[in-house]
Amino acid sequence: MFTIIILIVSYPLLSQETEPLVSLDAKNLTKTQIIELIEKKSNYKFYFIDKWLDTTPMTFSLENANIKKVLYTLFDSSKINYYILDKYKIILTNGNLIKKPPTYVQSNAASQNQSSIPILVDSDLNGESTYLKIGKEQEVKQASYKLSGIIRNDKNGEPIEGVTIVEREKNIYTTSNKNGYYAIELPFGKNTLESSFVGFEIEQKNLILYGNGKLNFSINPKSEELEEVVINANKSRNIRQTIAGISQIKAQEIKNIPLVLGERDILKVAATLPAIKSTGEGSEGVNVRGGKVDQNLFLLDDGVIYNPTHFLGLFSAINPFTTNDLKIYTGNIPSEYGGRLSSVFDISTKDASNKEFKGEASIGPVTGNINLEIPIIKDKSGLNLGVRSTYSDWVLGLIDNKDFEKSSVSFHDIVGKYSHKFNDKNTLTLTGYYSHDKYQIASDTINTYGNTMFSLNWKHQFNEKHHGNLILSNSSYGFDIDYKNENTTNGFFLNYKINETNLKLKLKYDYSKSHKFTYGLESKLYNISPGNIVPNGDNSEVIPLTIRDERALENGLFISDEINVSPKLNFNLGLRFNQYLALGPSTQREYEANRPKNQSTLVNSTDYGNNEVFQTYNGLSYRLATRYELSESLSLKASFNKSFQYIHRLNNNTTATPVDTWRLSDTNIKPQEGSQISLGLFKNFNDDQYEMSLEGYYKKYKNLLDYKVGATLLLNDQVETQVIQGNGKSYGIEFLLKKNSGRLNGWLGYSYSRSLIQLNSIFSEERVNNGEFFPTNYDKPHDVNVVLNYKFTKRYSFSTNFTYQSGRPITYPTGRFTIRDVEYLTYSNRNQFRIPDYYRLDIGINIEGNHKIKKFAHSFWNISIYNVLGRNNPYSVFFQTSDSGNVEAYQSSIFSRPIPTITYNFKF
Repeated sequence: MFTIIILIVSYPLLSQETEPLVSLDAKNLTKTQIIELIEKKSNYKFYFIDKWLDTTPMTFSLENANIKKVLYTLFDSSKINYYILDKYKIILTNGNLIKKPPTYVQSNAASQNQSSIPILVDSDLNGESTYLKIGKEQEVKQASYKLSGIIRNDKNGEPIEGVTIVEREKNIYTTSNKNGYYAIELPFGKNTLESSFVGFEIEQKNLILYGNGKLNFSINPKSEELEEVVINANKSRNIRQTIAGISQIKAQEIKNIPLVLGERDILKVAATLPAIKSTGEGSEGVNVRGGKVDQNLFLLDDGVIYNPTHFLGLFSAINPFTTNDLKIYTGNIPSEYGGRLSSVFDISTKDASNKEFKGEASIGPVTGNINLEIPIIKDKSGLNLGVRSTYSDWVLGLIDNKDFEKSSVSFHDIVGKYSHKFNDKNTLTLTGYYSHDKYQIASDTINTYGNTMFSLNWKHQFNEKHHGNLILSNSSYGFDIDYKNENTTNGFFLNYKINETNLKLKLKYDYSKSHKFTYGLESKLYNISPGNIVPNGDNSEVIPLTIRDERALENGLFISDEINVSPKLNFNLGLRFNQYLALGPSTQREYEANRPKNQSTLVNSTDYGNNEVFQTYNGLSYRLATRYELSESLSLKASFNKSFQYIHRLNNNTTATPVDTWRLSDTNIKPQEGSQISLGLFKNFNDDQYEMSLEGYYKKYKNLLDYKVGATLLLNDQVETQVIQGNGKSYGIEFLLKKNSGRLNGWLGYSYSRSLIQLNSIFSEERVNNGEFFPTNYDKPHDVNVVLNYKFTKRYSFSTNFTYQSGRPITYPTGRFTIRDVEYLTYSNRNQFRIPDYYRLDIGINIEGNHKIKKFAHSFWNISIYNVLGRNNPYSVFFQTSDSGNVEAYQSSIFSRPIPTITYNFKF
């Protein structure tokens, strides 16, 4: 119910020339209702079109105010302008300013007492009705004004990141951010804006800009057809963005790339980029620009994923059907991210359609996958749910090793994302993720591992310049080892778990055209259970052992500024202050100074109570990036950054494995430090049909963790006696050539890179290779990837993927000697030799279903052959003494023959 409005209009008795005063008490009334009451109780008449006035209720009170103050109060926050004609006639306009008596035409009226009322004709539009009016024209005009808004998918209402909004005639452009928000400075008057994004129709809007205002875009996806294989769908973004070393991969654009066993895999596609190298076929983890596996931060909707792989590293643990896109930062990592030295893999899940039910499913040789988008409240909320499972045991029969015949492998994962839009300024999203792997490889040991994660993200827009995110997340990773055999007395059950809880506040403020700030704070609590072991079976003689938990708090305060000096010159400056607090309960050991850490040099141990801080590390991370546009299609970029990492992955194998453990920094193990400088040249050709980039980098590290010969890491409460910390460096050059459109599209990537470590000490047990720099386990100088897709028709295409890598380093036995009838082997310097080079060719044929509009589902077939050349690529090389007494080398491979697969996908 609307409250009663009291309107008292006072006319002086002595003079009709005196301006009448108005007293007004309005509560929850629309502008139209207020105008009607003013007209009813006074001689004022308003002329306007109803649709100009918004229906937002207003509440205000005025007493004995003149009509100008009433109009100012009524229309100050809107784009409506007014003109008082002949004392009692009030002309309203939709933004434009009247400076002289207008021309009149006949039209509908707001007042029910008028059958014909004059309204203003927009003479400057020449009768064109397609122009939108934005803002309110002022007496004193600015040269330009700010236009902002949200860009959404018209099908499901979800915001779209990376859409280019351009005023082509004036060469002014911008792109939407992660929340679909864009802001652009345009000159006063007529403008024509156009949206551009691969896979969506072009949306064009003609407008007249009178002042600052808002304009939202709702763009339609193009009709279903073969997507082109593109890494970055944002036109010219590689030229315009300030920070180098950013790659964006859209999940929907990788379905044509042939991959192992037909499984679409966004992380495997990422590994074809020049900066990223896989640790090895069938192993978990990647190395980015010469960094260690543990120096990469994997995020799923802002929650950490510690092991993003399935099936011993052959598949990604991230469901491709629920994934929207992947952003990879390999150069200058933004200051909002902390805790890792080399890269950030920022994976975002699709928002479900809140308008209609839809889904996607696939059936392949090893997995089945289904994704459902379920509207909960129409136009407000929806649930995106994906489930994937495997039936993959038969694959182990393809491995060239008889020991694997009785093995088994299985996995499944579930991801769900609920999004609720309360209003234009508030959105809440909740993401949950669960993965589980179980495998038994050539033994009586059953291994299981998995991730759990949830994240809660509240997005709030304070105003058109200021918005923020409040994020709460929790992530866990753990593994179990179950060994049981009736014929042994060594049966055991072992488990390990790491958990972290993170609270983050991230704010963005577009202060001006020249300065855009991102700032906030973050706090992360680590809890690590290093493991416990208990006997398994009645005959087991294993002694129970539990390693005390580790806890730490990592805090961060960050700010960055995107500085636009000119259309050609940009800077991005960032600072992040890190604070690390190691917490009890804990026992910390002290060793003799200037002596190697071992049991014989232990001099003291100190116990700390619950939540007692026993070690503090502080560090200031800084990031600087700059871009200079040499021309519209050529830019030069440079960056420098310094970072800290307080958590370490323990692994003394050549490749990462699911049973690797993590260790926190303490009094004996120092945080890792890294700094990187890079320089790159970026060029586009033929109206952005081709992209080329050439980047070089140099990185230095401190306190890299490596291991003594024969180190024991699992279930060791004195890990500091098994590890060594040293310096490292890596450097390289990366080349990428992409063709973004046409029948033939894809990319060619090449990198030359080196990764070296130095373990030097005055003590022989802590010195490796005489204290000189030597190659790390993951040093692979040459890396070539070619990904191509050729369209024969809209329904048929051919794809191919070629990969070449240098063999990784290895330590060979070089001789043997006998002492007292016991034979010993001598070895080369660590990592002095290399295993054979790796190369692989995959091919695929892609067949789309017909493009009829009215049908239940759209189908897609992928027929591919993985390792079509049957290359026997080495997974590892090891040495055994034969019956004749000779030391012989052996090579194991994962897939040593071509693997044909057929996968069927359909959308409904």
